[in-house]
Amino acid sequence: MKTRVTELLGIEAPIIQGAMAWVANAQLAAAVSEAGGLGVIASGAAPLDWIEAQVELARSLTKKPIGVNIMLMNPQAAEIARLLTELRADVITTGAGSPSEYIEDWKAAGCRVVPVVASSALAQRMERLGADAVIAEGCEAGGHIGELTTMALVPSVCDRVSIPVIAAGGIADGRGICAAFALGAEAVQIGTRFLTVDECTISDAYKEEVLKAKDSDTIVTGRASGHPVRALKNAYSRAARRMEEDPATDPAALEAFYAGSLRRAVEGDAKNGSLMAGQVACLVFERKSAREVVSEMMAEAEALGRKGLSELAAHNACPRPLP
Repeated sequence: MKTRVTELLGIEAPIIQGAMAWVANAQLAAAVSEAGGLGVIASGAAPLDWIEAQVELARSLTKKPIGVNIMLMNPQAAEIARLLTELRADVITTGAGSPSEYIEDWKAAGCRVVPVVASSALAQRMERLGADAVIAEGCEAGGHIGELTTMALVPSVCDRVSIPVIAAGGIADGRGICAAFALGAEAVQIGTRFLTVDECTISDAYKEEVLKAKDSDTIVTGRASGHPVRALKNAYSRAARRMEEDPATDPAALEAFYAGSLRRAVEGDAKNGSLMAGQVACLVFERKSAREVVSEMMAEAEALGRKGLSELAAHNACPRPLP
C-alpha cells in the first residue's frame, strides 16, 4: 500500500508507532520498523545520553528508518532538538508545543518533520512552518489528548492542508485503518495496540490490564490542569479524579500525586501507576510480535479496501466472534 506518507518516510506499511513515554524505546521502535512501519523512540523527559544511546541501539537493530519524538514542553527541548539535528534523525515527531524554532535546522539536516496536532488551525500553522506531514490525533488516544474526536478532527485537517495527514486515536486494526483512509488520511499512528507486543518492554502487569480492558475502562484525568490524560481505570486514576474534583485539594499535592505515575505502571505497579492507554484497549486481545500485528492489520485493511461499500456493509452486518 503506497501513499505519500510511505514514500515520504521510506516505509512499506502506512503505520507509525505512537511515541509513548517510558514505553517506546529502541527495541519496540526497531521491531515496528523491521515489520514495515515506522518505529518511534519517545524521548519524553529522558536525559540526552539515553536518547542518543537509544537511537544508536535502534540503528544497530534495523537499517530501516527510525523516528524520534520530542515533547516541546520539556525544559530540555532545545538541547534535545540540537541532538536530533546532530544525529540526523530520519523522522522527528513533535508534541506539546510548537517546533517553529527547530524546523529549519532539522530539515537542513535531512530530517522529516511530522508534528502532532489537535486542531485544523494548528495543522495549517505547521504546514506554513514547513512540516512534511501532520499527525491528527483524536481524544480517543491514550496519554495526553486534545478535545476533538478522530472522526471530526481528521477530515477537518485533511480539508485544510495540502501536506499528508496521519490519523491517530482509536485505531487498532484494519477496520480502523480503512476508516482513517475514508476520512482522508494517508497513514495511521497506533500506540495502544503495540503495548502488548513481544518487543514492548513494559511490565506484564501493565500488558494484562490492557488485554482485559473493556470499552468503558478508560478515564481522563488532568483536565483542570490543562493537560488531560487518558488511561485505564484503576486505584490511581480514580484517586486522581477525586482529588481533581475536590476544591480543597492543594495543587502542589496534586502535582506530586501525578509525578512518576507512568513509570510506576511501566515497572509493574498496575494499581498505583498511570496505565496510559486509548479507548481501543478493548480491541486488544492477545500478545503477538510487532511483525504479526503489522501484517495482520495491513492484511485486514487491504481485504476490506478491495470491497465496495455494499460489500463493506454486508461484512459489518456479520457478527464477529468474541475473543
